[in-house]
Amino acid sequence: MSTDTRDALLDAAAELLTSAPYDEVSVRAVRAAAGANPAAVHYHFGSKEKLVAALLEDRFAATWTASLDGLAATPTGVAEIVDAILDPIVALQADASSAPGLRLLAQFAAAHPATAWTRPWFRFDNWVDLLTATVPGLDPATARRRWRFAFTVLIAELAAPRPVSAAAIAALREFLTAGLAGPAAPNGSPTP
Repeated sequence: MSTDTRDALLDAAAELLTSAPYDEVSVRAVRAAAGANPAAVHYHFGSKEKLVAALLEDRFAATWTASLDGLAATPTGVAEIVDAILDPIVALQADASSAPGLRLLAQFAAAHPATAWTRPWFRFDNWVDLLTATVPGLDPATARRRWRFAFTVLIAELAAPRPVSAAAIAALREFLTAGLAGPAAPNGSPTP
């Protein structure tokens, strides 16, 4: 029963968030749409932010997990990492049923940068480890900065209310690859 309630809350949140922005969807509305008791959201998730984070992780984690786990096991190159991020995005945007969720993911991540994600590829440290294993001599602080910039640009493109064009995806692919793959600064000095 508990799993059923959790799933009903996630489904209700997904439905409500396709027709209204995050700030306009209340915990009360989610609970009512799920037919759950007044404390259900807080019992299962703790807060509206954690509910939406769980929804996004449940809906999108599988999209990236297999390819990124493979790259983490045997890092090959930054271009492959960028492809593993962008190729699923292109497919998700092309699917009318998943495109709104992808925009929600981008908008939510931009508005809630301190979210306590639980799935591995939603947490920043995994990205830092992947980049430092791929770019020789790159220190974790520089890798973190590079990812912060890369995800800021990526999120800005995805959060737009219009689909990202093929030309924009190609430019984004080149930009992210160049920015992430830059050589480590000599003598351990931080890169700008």
